[in-house]
Amino acid sequence: MPKTAAALLLMASSVFAQPHASRLRFEISVPAAVSANALDGRVLLAISTDGKDEPRFQIEEQEAKSQQLFGVDVVALKPGIAVTIDGSALGYPVRSLDQLPAGDYYVQAVLNVYDTFKRADGHVLKLPPDQGEGQQWNRKPGNPYSKPVKIHVDPAAGGTIRVSLTEKIPPIPPPGDSKYVKYVRVQSKLLSDFWGRPMFIAAFVALPEGFDEHPAAHYPLLVEEGHFRGSFDIFRSEPPAADATGPARARQQSQLRLYQDWTSGRLPHVLLAAIDHPTPYYDDSYAVNSANVGPYGDAIVKELIPEIERRFRGIGHGWARGQYGGSTGGWEVLAQQVFYPDEYNWTYCMCPDPIDFHAYQAVNIYDDENAFWQDGPFGRVPRAEMRDTKGTVNATMEPAVRREEVIGTKGRSAEQFAIWQAVFSPVGADGYPKPIWDVATGVIDKTVAKYWQEHYDLNFIMQRDWASLGPKLAGKLHLTAGDMDTWYLNNAVHLFQNFHDGPKNPYKVADFEYGYMEPHCFTGGSALPLAERRSAFIQRMVTQFAERVDKTAPPDGDMTWKY
Repeated sequence: MPKTAAALLLMASSVFAQPHASRLRFEISVPAAVSANALDGRVLLAISTDGKDEPRFQIEEQEAKSQQLFGVDVVALKPGIAVTIDGSALGYPVRSLDQLPAGDYYVQAVLNVYDTFKRADGHVLKLPPDQGEGQQWNRKPGNPYSKPVKIHVDPAAGGTIRVSLTEKIPPIPPPGDSKYVKYVRVQSKLLSDFWGRPMFIAAFVALPEGFDEHPAAHYPLLVEEGHFRGSFDIFRSEPPAADATGPARARQQSQLRLYQDWTSGRLPHVLLAAIDHPTPYYDDSYAVNSANVGPYGDAIVKELIPEIERRFRGIGHGWARGQYGGSTGGWEVLAQQVFYPDEYNWTYCMCPDPIDFHAYQAVNIYDDENAFWQDGPFGRVPRAEMRDTKGTVNATMEPAVRREEVIGTKGRSAEQFAIWQAVFSPVGADGYPKPIWDVATGVIDKTVAKYWQEHYDLNFIMQRDWASLGPKLAGKLHLTAGDMDTWYLNNAVHLFQNFHDGPKNPYKVADFEYGYMEPHCFTGGSALPLAERRSAFIQRMVTQFAERVDKTAPPDGDMTWKY
């Protein structure tokens, strides 16, 4: 290694080094009245200059907008015994408690509780289970927390500040049914076997108008993929409140139009299922089989979807199934179409997470040596992580990764880089996902990158398997992206299009649409305000999917849904 490169690597290591213990310390404990049992987890201390909301809700991805967070792991923390946060605890945006400016702050602590998972591969892991909230440490039922307190903090003066987690986040009531929306929750044998405990996947299923009046009808199934929902309130039957104004009123009016069109029969008669599959690593599984997360791809295709079709008279064949999704959901629907090409007949993929890891956001995991920095002989430039439509960089990679490390070590933050790593990586020696890069230095592990490529780089896999896969995808794929995607995700879509539209590809299976100066989650074909966009988009998806089913149904296909 050249001397200059070695010096830069040493500099990168020192940037993330753990600070020393300081004179100032926080001692955080859980009283026996809140939990009589010893607890595992991650103690998180939030410090805010803004009293308008609780500090635990003010930790942002944009470093310049975020309040302060520190975190430490705890194992078997007994009631009344304090855990210490001092200058040695890693922080975000400020790295160390020693660096916090003296002043008056609102202070709050939370313990994100971990469970013990005894996985089928023999590994025993401490992970945060989803409790119906979609993997949010600051809202997770059962997590102890303290009430916010305004205090003076001065690292130079030192002292001990004691914080007691006297409160506990209450449970979330299970979703209920309505006439048109039914909640389906099934225990997955595949996932329960993998995780060594009962594991569930769920869906909110919207039934078409006339479902009860036409008991002999069978229906195509349109699946919506995306982040954890916990409800399907897009079907709103009430008109906007008289005092609702601006985007809130526009959103409610759009939802009301969707409800009216759905229940009046003006929309095609299909089943619409929004599915939920949170994991111990994130609010969503990414809908594929994974060494760390489990066989969620098979669980969705072989367990959940057949159960939905059984309960609600689905046609039950791939030609009568479609899917759409954006961002996380965009990656998922493309992956499901690629890995299960015969199970779906139509896929609308919006602003997908990286579908080619040459463009893993702004990092090329194959050719770049470092995820945090572009290094030269004497200078370095931080890699961008987030931008606005004018190109202004709002976040860079090192602080973004450090934020996740503060929330949870070993990939347990339930944040974005953590779940990508959990889904795409092999299992590490300790049972947790093998890191794609060193979280302190940003140096990329090329052996892990190769594993990612072979198993989850969708553009690579499509090209590798195109001779057999291409004919099965004919006419099924529709991709959209804003050309100023907030997280640079349009770049990977362009890479797929470069292959797809190239002269060596005989199978033109997809079409592409880019939104001029549009950020993340450009839906395509719509200039509506964001508040109105989703309801109108669902109406468009239902219509286009039904047209595809009608056009491509086999001669003996069940068309009883067209009443």
